Amino acid sequence: MNQIDIEPEEDYNDLAKREGQESTHAQDEHPRVTTNKRKLTPKFLLASFPPSLILAYQSFGVVYGDLSTSPLYVYRSIFIGKLQDHQNSETIFGAFSLIFWTLTFIPLLKYVIIMLSADDSGEGGTFALYSLLCRHGKFSLLPNQQAADEELSSYKYGLSGQSSSSAAMKRFIEKHKKFRTGLLLVVLMGAGMVIGDGVITPAMSVLSSVSGLDAAQKRIPNGAVQFISCVILVGLFALQHCGTHKVGFLFAPVVLIWLVSIFAVGLYNIIKWNPKVVFALSPHYIIKFFKQTGKDGWISLGGVLLSITGTEAMFADLGHFSASSIRIAFVFLVYPCLVMQYMGQAAYLSKNISSIPNSFYDSIPGSVFWPMFVIATLAAIVASQAIISATFSIIKQCCALGCFPRVKVVHTSKQIYGQIYIPEINWILMILTLAVAVGFPDITTIGNAYGLAVMSVMFITTFLMALVMVIVWQRSSILAITFLLFFWFIEAAYLSAAYMKITQGGWVSLVLSLFFMSIMFVWHYGTRRKYNFDLHNKVPLKWILGLGPSLGIVRVPGIGLIYSELATGVPPIFSHFVTNLPAFHNVLVFVCVKSVPVPYVSPEERFLIGRICPRPYRMYRCIVRYGYKDMQGDDGNFENQLIQSIAEFIQMESVEPQFSSPDALSYDGRMAVVSASRTFESVSSLIVSEVEECGDSNFDSIRSSKSSSLRSLRLGYDEENPRVRRRQVRFSVPENVGIDPCVKEELLDLIEAKESGVAYIMGHSYVKARRSSSFLKKLVIDFGYSFLRKNCRGPSVALHIPHISLIEVGMIYHV
Repeated sequence: MNQIDIEPEEDYNDLAKREGQESTHAQDEHPRVTTNKRKLTPKFLLASFPPSLILAYQSFGVVYGDLSTSPLYVYRSIFIGKLQDHQNSETIFGAFSLIFWTLTFIPLLKYVIIMLSADDSGEGGTFALYSLLCRHGKFSLLPNQQAADEELSSYKYGLSGQSSSSAAMKRFIEKHKKFRTGLLLVVLMGAGMVIGDGVITPAMSVLSSVSGLDAAQKRIPNGAVQFISCVILVGLFALQHCGTHKVGFLFAPVVLIWLVSIFAVGLYNIIKWNPKVVFALSPHYIIKFFKQTGKDGWISLGGVLLSITGTEAMFADLGHFSASSIRIAFVFLVYPCLVMQYMGQAAYLSKNISSIPNSFYDSIPGSVFWPMFVIATLAAIVASQAIISATFSIIKQCCALGCFPRVKVVHTSKQIYGQIYIPEINWILMILTLAVAVGFPDITTIGNAYGLAVMSVMFITTFLMALVMVIVWQRSSILAITFLLFFWFIEAAYLSAAYMKITQGGWVSLVLSLFFMSIMFVWHYGTRRKYNFDLHNKVPLKWILGLGPSLGIVRVPGIGLIYSELATGVPPIFSHFVTNLPAFHNVLVFVCVKSVPVPYVSPEERFLIGRICPRPYRMYRCIVRYGYKDMQGDDGNFENQLIQSIAEFIQMESVEPQFSSPDALSYDGRMAVVSASRTFESVSSLIVSEVEECGDSNFDSIRSSKSSSLRSLRLGYDEENPRVRRRQVRFSVPENVGIDPCVKEELLDLIEAKESGVAYIMGHSYVKARRSSSFLKKLVIDFGYSFLRKNCRGPSVALHIPHISLIEVGMIYHV
């Protein structure tokens, strides 16, 4: 399966956490604290705050920048176009009433109260909902699920029982493959819209704020706004490698100042221009709005929905923070400040109709114009951060669930695993965003594309949430249908108005989302076809048994780790290994690294160990399971953990009756969960010692090799790289008369093979469509999937396999 390259970094939250743990000790050492008071006070002050408040503070700089800067362009987008003939105080009050109730129903009711409760162990977004559904039903199209996966402690979510409506819906979806395919396409469409939103949002926010220069300086040169915007955008994307936590602490004060400022300006405008605007909170003004405007008012809903852009980021960025922190920030600050600002603009415009084209900047008192312009520009830069972070989260989930090519994912926090950075995606987003900013200088055009992307994601999220209510939460179908129809009725009105503006810029969202959706579907389709080929062309166990323990070739000292995506059976590429390699190792381990639809897998449950053939063959299977939030780092200890796990399994097999069946054909498929997180000293099967040696861990597997080529490569590497002191783990069998002789012999063979070296064996596969395939399938497999495989990160790099120990054998897949 698709693997992700992880590089952890230290973050300030970890420091605060450690300081908080040490604070109790510090209180007992009052003189020392007094002496170092100036140095320790900031850290202890930070640690004294509840984690939810710290995360709520950070969320302002990441989650709410987009939502809080919507007042820059909402009223202009509403009244430019069809409503130019309806610009009066009544329609302005009606527009504000629409904005108020939209903010109340969508961000507050749907997302803050309901959606944030549907997190997948702290992870949000459309793929988190899809992951929940796949865990409670066989909805995934990739047939690599195992019964052992359902025993994971993090697998179950919600109620253990099943209601009649839940069971009926689950059976229906599982029975019809077309519906499961349609469900995947809906999820991919939502993910594609989020990624497309990540392209449009930065351009929209920055251009809207910098356009204030036009209001202040009427003679600004043509193209100056676009140039300044592009410079700001480049700087924003260049900051992403710092990590969400650092960007959040850097940007949070900007958004806080911005929210307080727009609250104050809004309150000032209400008091000065028209206090009666308070009555527009009544939904009666919405009815009057549509009576006066008719069809033109319906089309203007495409501008109203811009007031909730950035709402989806609250759910998609959930993995970066927590549900409670996002709720606290929205309810106590973001929501009241936005309502006050929109109300203040409406009060100002009701007395200054001509200011509609530049409503926000014209409503600012002249004495504070330039400070507000600077804050607005900074806030617009922050606004882009919300959707950029959401894009990183969505793509990481896609990679883990087999729906996106392998990319490098850098974890920027050890405390919050959801805080990540993806270099390749970051620079692709920057290039596309600059293209939108330069190619579409008209903010209204970008706004049409913006609104279409936002509302499409919300529409899809509502559908998935209704399924989660029935299948995961075990709620009644009536409640789920009520939720679905209520929010679909609201969102369909906005979505239909947004689709009316496809020719006026809305096509940009569709093109971007279809582009990314096509990449995800092609990768998933190719991966699924390749896996099905392996599954239907497995090497028969009888054929292996017929070769005998020697496999018909020379068995040499050492361990061969054969990597395959197949979770059961022997992959067909094994026969190519046997026929193309002159010798094979004494111990063979078929390794499958796969992702399961859970946020994380505990280290105690990560390894599944089993035996493929009878004991003399020395052939084992190891399945390494990761969740889509797990850090799959290269800790240099995988080989030792694997040897420990196999030794534990050998010992377990000798005493557990379910593993002692003499039937050779029943060996494959019998797996046991073996903990890989225990300390070396706790392994009862082996005695473990640690000695300091010089060298690099990548060359362990060739240390004792008799090959002159490998020895020369090692010598060349040693000359080019300084040798470092490190600890080398040594295994030995305890002198215990109670150990079964066969078990002891197998453990000795395992230790001897480990000391002889470890080789990593992979298939260098080429996937081709069959000659009888349709033209569309040939286009997808031979061009689309092949292109993606050639230009994404290689599997050996993603799995952290040392290149010097890698053996690759080519094979062509005709799918």
